[in-house]
Amino acid sequence: MYDKCMQTAEFLKEKGFDKATYGMIFGSGLGNIEEYEVIDKIAYADIPNFPVSTVDGHNGFLIYGKVKDVYFIAQQGRFHYYEGYSGDEIIFGVRVMKMLGIHTLFVSNAVGGLNQTYQVGDIMIMEDHINLLPNPLIGANDLRFGARFPDMTHPYDAELVKKATIISALNSMQLKKGVYLSSTGPSFETPAECNFFRIIGADVVGMSTTSETIAARHMNMKVFGVSVITNEAHNFAKDFMNSGKDVIEEGEKAAKKVGKLFAKLMVDAS
Repeated sequence: MYDKCMQTAEFLKEKGFDKATYGMIFGSGLGNIEEYEVIDKIAYADIPNFPVSTVDGHNGFLIYGKVKDVYFIAQQGRFHYYEGYSGDEIIFGVRVMKMLGIHTLFVSNAVGGLNQTYQVGDIMIMEDHINLLPNPLIGANDLRFGARFPDMTHPYDAELVKKATIISALNSMQLKKGVYLSSTGPSFETPAECNFFRIIGADVVGMSTTSETIAARHMNMKVFGVSVITNEAHNFAKDFMNSGKDVIEEGEKAAKKVGKLFAKLMVDAS
């Protein structure tokens, strides 16, 4: 796996993806890049060893660009266990980013709001997570990636959370803070599952992200994450039904806010 990641990184360096220090991974409906200057983009299918996303709302491009003088690489579309991918495939892009010199990873996701104070359209800063997906580090450990037992006491960087809070206040952007829980999907959660997740401390529930965070921390990268509430996972009314289409539509509405926050945070943190 290390050799495959290195081969992919070398391919991207030859394509000019060689100055980035920040990485981004966008979730369903959140692949908005209007805030950024795009220098180049390559379809996943054209990158050696790279998986290809099969989910609606995940465009499947690797973007190289900049905000002012800060360069980044962004995955416009991610990979999930429910698509049948292995842990290695899901975190492949994160590992390649590290080999390209990226020290900080920004992640976004579309979620169901478990916290009853959360409404559709709200944005939550991830302060912690509960991972109910298979851990992507299961199996033989390659010390070139990181230690056998990486510490996860601080999965999301406190200084970046603080900076994001200040940025949101200065730009009249309302942000929540809370705990993200990942389950496998692809079925939406039952009311009993939602109640259980809330009892064990989750504010939102999604089907991604924790694998990428674990991989990034394994390689000593800083991580900052936001969740966009696209459906209410506390609404058990008789006529309520979850819809994947609604998730994408609500994600697209919030994409500009997420893009603006990531852009300002990259510049302020550099």
